[in-house]
Amino acid sequence: MSARRTPLRVGVRVPPCDRADHLVETVRRAERLGFDDVWFPDSQLLWRDVFTTLTAAALGTERIGLGTAVTNLATRHPAVVASAARSVAELAPGRFTLGLGVGNSSVGPIGLRQTTSAAMREGLGMLRALLDGEEWDFDGHEGKVRSRLRDPRPEVPLHLAASGPKNLRLAGEIADGVILLSGVSPRTLQGATARVREGAEAAGRDADRIPLTVSAFCAVTDDVEAEARRIKPICASIAQNGGASFLALAGIDVQVPAAVPGVYPDLVHAEDWDAAVEICSAWISDEAALRFAEEFCLFGTAERIAERLSALHALGVTGVFLQHVGSYDPPTQLIEAIGSSVLPALSLPTEAKAGH
Repeated sequence: MSARRTPLRVGVRVPPCDRADHLVETVRRAERLGFDDVWFPDSQLLWRDVFTTLTAAALGTERIGLGTAVTNLATRHPAVVASAARSVAELAPGRFTLGLGVGNSSVGPIGLRQTTSAAMREGLGMLRALLDGEEWDFDGHEGKVRSRLRDPRPEVPLHLAASGPKNLRLAGEIADGVILLSGVSPRTLQGATARVREGAEAAGRDADRIPLTVSAFCAVTDDVEAEARRIKPICASIAQNGGASFLALAGIDVQVPAAVPGVYPDLVHAEDWDAAVEICSAWISDEAALRFAEEFCLFGTAERIAERLSALHALGVTGVFLQHVGSYDPPTQLIEAIGSSVLPALSLPTEAKAGH
């Protein structure tokens, strides 16, 4: 996809790991440092309620964009999501994005299945209709029930998180934006954006007008090897969940068992991260972790990260949201490092960067 003329939006992922009023301070700091967006994940057993946290963030900030990355339509009925989204959008006009996905850490711990592509298509259609103020025919126990959402908010954009070809095409076909889960590797991004374009063109849409947000683990560091070792559980999880072909692009050939004992609740959200790193070392070597960090993540000096972000923008990416390693603490250090050193470099004119 062609490069966008609009500036790259840089966001950060903040898990609702503490009281909502406490996390507002983290969001305010990100706003003061110049971040464009803060994204909150949704997992009812791991964290506080995402919409409660969003409400506090909306009331406690003025400029920064707020979004879910992501909520789902399995643990939450689409009508419930529509009401919650409307409620947050009222408090942060023009600043809220509803990101949706298949469920992952929301459905797994309670034994539900991830949302299928067919169910996602229907759920997105219902959400869009309700937020637009249209009536919807719900399947009731005694037949169809036609209802609508009072005080709708048609301006709320629906972004679909996707990694597999079916959902990437679906996102290009019907979503207002796409959250790409393929990391920052140009090779995987090329494949992912091609699938989005296929879906857009099949629906008669202009693919170049669909916002593309890439999620990436990030660490500002002079010691990439040490930091890379800490993301072994992430690499193992990708291999465990059908992403071996992605890893193979970076020369990472690993086999991880379908179930890994001793890690709760899962590899990506392990409560004892150091223990998860040691367990995953049985399959992910230090060398493999380093290749994974260099290919798929944003690890390195501030200057290097700024260069890679600019390269992503040139490839057509409109936004990124950066993740720290860990699920149960706010990304305070990442926000400070990116805000103090990377964002100022991105805002420099091209000629100033060249002469730096």
